[in-house]
Amino acid sequence: MGKKKCQNAARCVLLGLCFIAMPLCTWLVFRSRATYLPYYLPCPDRLLFYPRPKALQQRRTDVLTLTPWLAPVVWEGTFDSDLLDSIYKPLNLTIGVTAFAVGKYTQFVGHFLESAEKHFMIGYRVNYYIFTDDPPEIPFVQLQPGRSLSLIPIRKYQHWQEISMRRMEAINLHISETIHQEVNYLFCLDIDMVFHNSWGPETLGEMVAAIHPGYYKASSREMFPYERRKASAAYVSSAEGDFYYGGAVFGGLVKNVYEFTRACHMTILADKANGIMAAWQEESHLNRHFLSRKPSKLLSPEYLWDDRKPKPSELRVIRFSTVSKKYKELRD
Repeated sequence: MGKKKCQNAARCVLLGLCFIAMPLCTWLVFRSRATYLPYYLPCPDRLLFYPRPKALQQRRTDVLTLTPWLAPVVWEGTFDSDLLDSIYKPLNLTIGVTAFAVGKYTQFVGHFLESAEKHFMIGYRVNYYIFTDDPPEIPFVQLQPGRSLSLIPIRKYQHWQEISMRRMEAINLHISETIHQEVNYLFCLDIDMVFHNSWGPETLGEMVAAIHPGYYKASSREMFPYERRKASAAYVSSAEGDFYYGGAVFGGLVKNVYEFTRACHMTILADKANGIMAAWQEESHLNRHFLSRKPSKLLSPEYLWDDRKPKPSELRVIRFSTVSKKYKELRD
């Protein structure tokens, strides 16, 4: 018993030191690059023509457009894409995208990239970062000028759960090594998805989360599939929770995504040290994090839909959705 107590104490000390060191690590990684960009910058040298907003009129009244902590929820009809482009395009931003193509998931890369080239951040510089254990299987896709593709080799794991658990670690490491020098904003997306309509600067924010399409109509917090075991670092009680966020879409300023992925990786390690795997792996840790540190912007299910579900009336457009597939065959 004494030996086990010493081991647990040592783990706690190690994790504590890691959390203390996080702010210093973040400063060291980003000290050479000013990454903060305000949402809206004045453009005194240009006239911007658009309909005047009215203080007593909402553009959407059938859906939630503002959270209790004053974060906007992005739906079709809540923004002016031309106005946003006129503000953001002069900033010469570069947007990064990470996705993982491991094992049989390499078959989704072509369709993902082809659809992104039609709909994702059109008119902006975009860097795609595909993490894969089989680079020769990644197909060639013709990209628009100003857009690039980088393949990041990763080791092969035997179980898909382990791949999921390692994603935060891999993203965090590559941000610190390379990505922080190359992009302003970074989105982390699942590869087995397809863009159907425009995804533009309305999605940019300090830290962005997406509402899961399976639970946005949930009538109570008890319906959210949070990790309910108190022993897990991802634990959320039945009395807590705002939304259930999908792990397939998150992003923000590159420095914030760095901090977020590092924090999630540390709580995953804490669970692993105690022999625990959260109910929905990294997604459980993502939801625990966003409960304590609220996202600055939420994307509606338009940006994270499921092709197996019929399109409801509140979704005027579907922008990004998962494709139908047989999970067992893929994960075998």
